[in-house]
Amino acid sequence: MRSEFDVDVSDGLISPARLVVSDNRDARPSGAAPQMIVLHGISLPPGKFGGTEIEALFTNRLDWSAHPYFEEIRGFEVSAHLLIRRNGEVVQFVPFSERAWHAGESCFRGRDRCNDFSIGIELEGEDHSPYDDRQYEVLAPVIGAIQRAYPAISTRELAGHCDISSGRKTDPGPAFDWLRLYDALA
Repeated sequence: MRSEFDVDVSDGLISPARLVVSDNRDARPSGAAPQMIVLHGISLPPGKFGGTEIEALFTNRLDWSAHPYFEEIRGFEVSAHLLIRRNGEVVQFVPFSERAWHAGESCFRGRDRCNDFSIGIELEGEDHSPYDDRQYEVLAPVIGAIQRAYPAISTRELAGHCDISSGRKTDPGPAFDWLRLYDALA
């Protein structure tokens, strides 16, 4: 397992990661700290990988007319703390010390508003296509670095978007291999 990732809790940044600042963020509520990780899957347009559209969406620069699907999400202001591309590249949009807008209406173990206390990690992918091996090779050490920085986040505090927004979201979907991730974290 790669272990060269490190989180600086003073600024909430993970290295090495490419920083692309998103304005779609705000302060966590007073006293709130990261206590869970939410895994997502995203591809824009759906089923397309490797383009610039995810970064454009998270930085409010998406050309809504570039694809018919974009009309369905026109005006969305969303972000995540991290994106892990299919080639294993890690991109950070929001410091972990701030609230990214990734979970929407959500509940985890009786606690609503998961954005308040979670770290959102987007995986470039979609529900029914296998995620790339390089993503798993990076995801486990990224989570390990986050857990070292924020000890309240145990492996039991990992959830899919589907788990916290049941009936509304399905990602990271059945193609995501949770057992492979758990084995890598063990």
